[in-house]
Amino acid sequence: MKLKDRVAIVTGGSTGIGRGITERFAREGARVIIAQRRIELAEDLARTLRAQGYEVAAVEVDISIREQVKQLVAYAIEHFNRIDILVNNASVTGLAAYAPFLECSDDHLTKIIDVNLKGTVICSQEVAKVMATHQKGVIVHISSVAAYAAQEGAAVYTATKAAIVALTKCMSLELSAHGIRVNCIAPGDILIESNEEIVEDLKSRGLTGRYLRRIPLGRRGAVDEVASAVLFLSSDEASYIHGTTLIVDGGFLSY
Repeated sequence: MKLKDRVAIVTGGSTGIGRGITERFAREGARVIIAQRRIELAEDLARTLRAQGYEVAAVEVDISIREQVKQLVAYAIEHFNRIDILVNNASVTGLAAYAPFLECSDDHLTKIIDVNLKGTVICSQEVAKVMATHQKGVIVHISSVAAYAAQEGAAVYTATKAAIVALTKCMSLELSAHGIRVNCIAPGDILIESNEEIVEDLKSRGLTGRYLRRIPLGRRGAVDEVASAVLFLSSDEASYIHGTTLIVDGGFLSY
């Protein structure tokens, strides 16, 4: 098992891509803390995985509030004594992230930036402080192909995802001295329950749909394919990979 006995925090770890990461980490021997604002979802998944013999805990947290993140970190230390891996997956995405640029409200702007960017920074800071005491750790951010290709009706979302790619590089410079590796995953069009009809849903909201790309592999990605990439970057097999973004998109950005 690639992550045997390691302690991992996965934000937004009970839904979509995050759920896939949590399940994969557990199967690979990690002790996983699911950090989720909707605690009932995290508790349901934690119970399911514990019934299968895995060590998984659920903690309620709004990652945009530093005090709550500090409580999450304190929980990890109290129950597991350390934090080896942080996956910054929690994000406002899908339909919730869309708003025509001229109609984007201050509330919408604040919500997306608070979760997608501010929350990622806060979680990284608080967890890295703990990792630094052990001179070892891995942080993996989940960005998006939106960091590289504009998405109609999602200006703020794409801006935050581009910021995460830049953040990855800057963190890698500053955290190297503390033995912490920092990398990023940029998933493409990944099929999850909430976005099965995303194209039609967006068109119903007034988007033209003229700027959709085709995927060269001819299909949408699977959650476990993203989880595999996150597992690789979190494992010792990626020990010399630092400050980079791995694109997992079926060729979406190849043209």
